[in-house]
Amino acid sequence: MSSLVATAIIVTAFFTAFLSGMFGMAGGLVLMGVLTAFLPLGQAMVTHGILQITANGWRAFLLRRYIKWKIAGFFLAGTLGAIALLFLIPVHPNKASVFLTLGILPLLVWVPRRWVHLDASRPFHAILCGFLAAGFSVAAGISSTLMDIFFVRTTLTRHEIVATKAIGQIIGHGVKVIYWSWAIIQAIGVGALPPLWLFALALPLSFGGTWVGKQVLGKMTDKGFVKIVRVLITLIGVFYIFRGVSLLMA
Repeated sequence: MSSLVATAIIVTAFFTAFLSGMFGMAGGLVLMGVLTAFLPLGQAMVTHGILQITANGWRAFLLRRYIKWKIAGFFLAGTLGAIALLFLIPVHPNKASVFLTLGILPLLVWVPRRWVHLDASRPFHAILCGFLAAGFSVAAGISSTLMDIFFVRTTLTRHEIVATKAIGQIIGHGVKVIYWSWAIIQAIGVGALPPLWLFALALPLSFGGTWVGKQVLGKMTDKGFVKIVRVLITLIGVFYIFRGVSLLMA
């Protein structure tokens, strides 16, 4: 890994942790796109997962009193179902499919509420959210935008959404790291895993970005929070769709 690539990843880790700390989403989406552009897909998945587990873990700690543990428990139950399915049907995406998925998923937040009645505060919906989030984490690297359609329709406050989603993302990214680490080791060897020094440099900045994002979150309103999130992730999604299409046509 060149010093230029490492620097880009480290800087992106701070910026995307800031976005996630502020919105509970978007940061992981941006980070996955940057990593996929610079690294082999397997390395991008593992690097993204470890950075996101750390950022989400710190965010969950900072907002721990807002976590809805009942929702997190049902989410975990759904994740276990996804793990069982992955043993039966392994996934093998390429970069084009990853970028297209990264681009399409954010657009789901614009689906009218009357069309899809999904609410993470309902047990079955939380289980379904966990199942789908774990699957998309492995196949596309991200799950936060998929989780959004389950959370933007709840009556939770912005702090409760960010805190509870952080727990869900820790679970989903954990599945992804294990799945792709094993795939890399089986195909190439342990030496092909992302270097530890990269995380030693990036993780402190990830902590810092999360803390700064939390400060900004406290100054927003619940109504303004939802509006900004929808516009932000839509713009990111459109960019990734163009990127995915360009890879297919290359």
